[in-house]
Amino acid sequence: MKMHLSPKVILFLGVLGASLSSILVRFSQAPSLVTATYRLLWSVVLLTVWVIWKCRDQLRYIQKSDFIYCGLSGFFLALHFWSWFESLRHTSITSSTVLVSTEVIFTALGFVLLFRGVLPAKAPWCIALAFVGSVIIALGDQGGTSGNALWGDLLSLAAAVFVSVYTLIGRKQRGHLSTTVYTYLVYCACSLTLLGMDVATGTPIVGYPVQELLIGLGLAVFCTLMGHSVFSYCLKYLSPAYVASVKLCEPIGATLLGMLFFLEFPGPVQIAGGLIVLCGVMGYSALERRGDEMGR
Repeated sequence: MKMHLSPKVILFLGVLGASLSSILVRFSQAPSLVTATYRLLWSVVLLTVWVIWKCRDQLRYIQKSDFIYCGLSGFFLALHFWSWFESLRHTSITSSTVLVSTEVIFTALGFVLLFRGVLPAKAPWCIALAFVGSVIIALGDQGGTSGNALWGDLLSLAAAVFVSVYTLIGRKQRGHLSTTVYTYLVYCACSLTLLGMDVATGTPIVGYPVQELLIGLGLAVFCTLMGHSVFSYCLKYLSPAYVASVKLCEPIGATLLGMLFFLEFPGPVQIAGGLIVLCGVMGYSALERRGDEMGR
C-alpha cells in the first residue's frame, strides 16, 4: 500500500530540510570552504547515480555554451556557499538566514540591469523596505559568535548577491536544459571551483574527523536534495507565490532550531529588522507573481 503525501506536506518538509543547513554548518568544526566542498562533492556523487539512471540521454545534447554558462553559474554558487557558511561563523543564525533571503531582491535588480527587465510599479518600495530592514539588523546585531557580527552580516548579503547571479544564469539556461541536468552540471562546476579555492588558499580537505564527512552528507541530503530540489518539485502542484511565501519560513525555522540547539535567542532589534526584510521580500514576490499572471 503506497502512502501519498500532499504537495503542501512535502513543501513543509523541504523548508525543514533547508532550515537545517545553518544548524549543520554551525556543528561543523572544519573551515567553511571544507564544509562547502564536502556538501557539493556529496551532492555530485548522489546526483550522478540519478543522472546516469534517468537522464543520460540528455547529456548527449549538451552544447559548448551550456558548459560555459553552467561553469559560470557553478562559480558563483561556490562563492555563495563559502560566504554564507562563513557568515554563520560570525553572526547569528537569525541575521544570516534573513539577510541571505534578500536574494530575491538582488535577482530583481540584476534582471533590470543585465536583462533590461521592468520591475512592477510598487517593487522599489519593497526593495527599499528590505534594505531598511537589513540596515536595522546590521546596526543592532549583537548576536555574533565571534564578536564581529557586522562582518558576518556583510558576508550573508554577499552570499545573497552571489546566489542571485546563479539564479539569473539559470533563468537563461533552463530554457532548454532540464532541472536535473542543469543542476548536475552546475554542482559539478561548483565542486571543482570549491576544490580550486581550497588549493589556492592552502586549505587541506582531508584529515578531519568523520563527523565532518557526515555533516557534508547531511547538507547534501537534507538541504540540497530534500530541501531546494523539493521546492522545484512543488512548483508542479502549487503556485509560485505560495511556494515563495512558504520558503520565507526558512529563517523562522532556522531561528527556532538555533534556539533549540545553541540557545541562541534573537534580540528585539533582530526580530524587528528581520520582519521588515521578510515583508519586503514577500511583497516583491507577490508583485512578481501578480505580474506573471497578468502576462498570461
